[in-house]
Amino acid sequence: MKKVLAFIDWYKPGYKAGGTITAFSNFVDYLEDDFEFNIITRDTDYCDKESYASVVSDEWNSISKSNVYYISRPKLNFKRIKKIISIESYDYVYVNGIFSFYFSVLPLLIIRNTQVIVNPHGMLSKQAFSIKNNKKIIFLKIINFLNLYNKTVFHVANEEEAQAVKERIKVFQEIKIANQLPRKLKHENFKKKIKKNEILCLISVARISPEKGTKYIFEFLSKIQNTKIVLDLYGPIYNKEYWKECQSVITKLPENITVNYKGSVDGSTMNDVLQNYHFFILPSEGENFGHAILEALSAGCPVIISDKTPWKSLESKKIGWDLPLDNPQKFVDAIEKASGMNQSIYNEWSNNAVTFAKKFCNNPEILEENRKLFF
Repeated sequence: MKKVLAFIDWYKPGYKAGGTITAFSNFVDYLEDDFEFNIITRDTDYCDKESYASVVSDEWNSISKSNVYYISRPKLNFKRIKKIISIESYDYVYVNGIFSFYFSVLPLLIIRNTQVIVNPHGMLSKQAFSIKNNKKIIFLKIINFLNLYNKTVFHVANEEEAQAVKERIKVFQEIKIANQLPRKLKHENFKKKIKKNEILCLISVARISPEKGTKYIFEFLSKIQNTKIVLDLYGPIYNKEYWKECQSVITKLPENITVNYKGSVDGSTMNDVLQNYHFFILPSEGENFGHAILEALSAGCPVIISDKTPWKSLESKKIGWDLPLDNPQKFVDAIEKASGMNQSIYNEWSNNAVTFAKKFCNNPEILEENRKLFF
């Protein structure tokens, strides 16, 4: 069995870093029967200071069929990472992300004579550069000057991400396209939701941030009349100033609109949480994959999302809408259509969502694409 040494800033049992943790956790869940994964990560969740209670820090932990080394903050340094790497030999090194010094850059500086695969997880996209743009541009200039990726294979999810690599990285070995793997479906059945006319329960699962379009949702809802809508937000607040702006807008919403902030949700319980809502909403400025979107569909929640994700032509499938952000009225119209659905129509859309998600999740071609990364 081939051995893979992997690096990622945050890993399970963490969940607050969102899509990157989900994507790599799914990747390991599907492939650990075929490859031996040794994973190096932090012993805290995103934005947390307390170590995970369920793991032993600064030692290898057996997690399912893989081994995970959770590094504590005091031990996170060049010497410790180099020591861990040097103890064993590996067939492949798999690096998650681009901009982390300890988990994306150091491995490339230390490792020699081993094939390196880098998954940028959308970090080279145009949307990703809308945040800390200048710092990221300077970082890539240095990386390109050093030819750090000259012997690296990039694992990307689609052609759009492949193009982003070509535009940002000057020298690399190869690009391999393998779509991200979904979470293994454990719920064969879903709870039938009661849907009454002019009542709508919405859920949004994402970081509270401009790039996820949180404030857009409130602006859409402010134009909804004669419909009772409850919106529950799940996700970490990493931009407190932006959240203050959101709260200011929330206070001005009409009485028929209720917004609740629910904090972060553990990915392992997300399906259960989603069972309590009619529609999922995410007017994101861009998603490399959008794991939360697929999770919603698998739970029978049709979606109202932007057209900046891989999930397209949703209305024709009767599983949701993918809409342009420069036309807010289309989001308002979609919300009104969703709220006006009777039980029969909603059941059709909810059932379609589950069927679509199951078909995607059970696609053997995606799994085979990911296996071929290591051959």
